[in-house]
Amino acid sequence: MAEVKDEAELLVIGAGPGGYVAAFRAADLGMDVTLVDLEKRPGGECLFRGCIPSKTLLFLAELLHDAQRSREMGINFGKPQIDLDRMRGWKNQVIDKLTNGLLTLSKRRKVRLLQGRAVFEASDRVRLENSEVSQIRFRHAIFATGSSSTPFRGLPIVKGSRIMDSTGALELLDIPRSLLILGGGYVGLEMGNVYAALGSRVTLAVRGDRLLRGADPDLVDVLLSRLKETFAAIYFNAQVVSLKEREEGVDVKFEGGVDKPEQTFERVLVAVGRKPNTENVGLEKTKVKLNEQGFVVVDERRRTTDEKIFAIGDVAGGPLLAHKAFREGKVAAEVIKGMPSAFDVQAIPAVVYTNPQVAWVGLREEEARRETRNVKVERYLWKFSSRASTMGVSDGVTKMIFNPDSGRLLGVGICGPNAEGMISEGTLAIELGALAQDLGLTIHPHPTLSEMMMETAELFTGTVTHVLPEKRLAPG
Repeated sequence: MAEVKDEAELLVIGAGPGGYVAAFRAADLGMDVTLVDLEKRPGGECLFRGCIPSKTLLFLAELLHDAQRSREMGINFGKPQIDLDRMRGWKNQVIDKLTNGLLTLSKRRKVRLLQGRAVFEASDRVRLENSEVSQIRFRHAIFATGSSSTPFRGLPIVKGSRIMDSTGALELLDIPRSLLILGGGYVGLEMGNVYAALGSRVTLAVRGDRLLRGADPDLVDVLLSRLKETFAAIYFNAQVVSLKEREEGVDVKFEGGVDKPEQTFERVLVAVGRKPNTENVGLEKTKVKLNEQGFVVVDERRRTTDEKIFAIGDVAGGPLLAHKAFREGKVAAEVIKGMPSAFDVQAIPAVVYTNPQVAWVGLREEEARRETRNVKVERYLWKFSSRASTMGVSDGVTKMIFNPDSGRLLGVGICGPNAEGMISEGTLAIELGALAQDLGLTIHPHPTLSEMMMETAELFTGTVTHVLPEKRLAPG
């Protein structure tokens, strides 16, 4: 069979959040774009096996939690009837709807989609494996192959095994009576919330002494109090020595902070981190450089050390977040087009979709203390919020970090329901260089959870209403 060779003004490798956004923006700017991915449809790991399916299941877990809480408020829905087939069907329906939408947008933008695996042969061409096209020569390329789960001590995850990675956990093959989760980050906590809500006895084992190392401890403490009620056990400073799968379960040996060093679980979820997909893709045949962790080295314009190749998303390091990749994709496309674009954001929000949610953006208090920066931290406890009381969620907290001299907002942290939505106000305020007075003088609707953003800022200005301020400012 003859080789089929092609050319592209812009080749985008990887159709995840960064890749398809880059391809769409480039096409909108008039470029001829070819988008290559292992899947037939765009969406990538986030849409097929990450963000979207996990949030679909987490929403269902929230419904179960709310139904249980409603009994205290006078409404009893009875014992939930869980239909796994329909749950999986609903999750797949959501994925299909979104991926088909992206497919339609690709066609309307005249982005050429190719299924296959791209391997660099040089700085201006790739070879495609398992594709209708064997080789593509490009003027520029955007490398956006994402990341993948880090295995436990190199142990490969086999599909259908009782030892799962996040992809296996999202398939929701069954509801195990007992589930061990290795890791205290996003994936482990979110999937732990799902399986606990469905009825599994969830045990969490963390190598360190805390959860969510990227968030301030006082935010995580609110979540931890809730997890201690919903999880069967949480082990800190716990090291898993071995995992041995048997037909009826997985035998686990622990060291460290565990009361029983040998235990058996029906399933184990390995969620100990992610690694960039930069291996075995031919980067050594280009001028692209990697750092010690295997991430591609890029500048503020997402240019690599190879003038023809850009890199965005998880492979470029930094927070491994879809919304960061969105922005990077647009920057790379605009720079290639010759526009004065750069990844110069002041704040990237992070959200953990647990129950309660945890979100933060900008400077963290822990980071400020470590750097001995002079800051003023204000905390507004949700027990003082009218709206939180009506919802029965008075254990939350909203905090803000200010420059004590100028009043400029430097960071925001929230733990509680709808933190995912409220953190955007903090992100915008930081990007705009807003002061505490700006937030405090902005009228927020009452009663809402969002008005705690206003009242937290008013703690700084001394004008807060629903708690007694430390300082009281006279007019003028």
